[in-house]
Amino acid sequence: MSPSEQQSWLRARAACEALAQALQQRQWMMATAESCTGGLIAGACTALAGSSVWFERGFVTYSNAAKTESLGVDAALIDTQGAVSEVVARAMAFGAIRHSRAQVSLAVTGIAGPGGGSRSKPVGTVWFGFSVDGLLSSETVRFDGDRAEVRAATAAHALTRLLQLVQERPSE
Repeated sequence: MSPSEQQSWLRARAACEALAQALQQRQWMMATAESCTGGLIAGACTALAGSSVWFERGFVTYSNAAKTESLGVDAALIDTQGAVSEVVARAMAFGAIRHSRAQVSLAVTGIAGPGGGSRSKPVGTVWFGFSVDGLLSSETVRFDGDRAEVRAATAAHALTRLLQLVQERPSE
């Protein structure tokens, strides 16, 4: 494991522990919808003891058909915008909420490499979708590194950003 990959996993673990506390405080559950990370985010969450209190489920929707069948992402969106796009990331996050009992979701769709990139979407491009208590948001980040480094950085960023979004919402 490279030093940058190791650093990303340490960040992911710390974010996950803080996220667990924030979700439990609000009595919220979380769902994930993952493409390029292939379940790594759900794995990081469920590595924590007691995660069944706050982690509801994870969807690994690597193929376009899985995004449509499991999350309800409109196939026309994928055809016109591409699987790695803002609209698909947002639809994945919404679909994870709609097909679970969670109040919070995160979705990732990207190009981990080494192939598959293009001029407009180079390797390392990842779109994130988040749904927190009914509010949908998204962002894109381009990560450097090999496939393992991109996937680890994606997981760390997703968990860190979701933690920030949850903390911005008032707890009752």
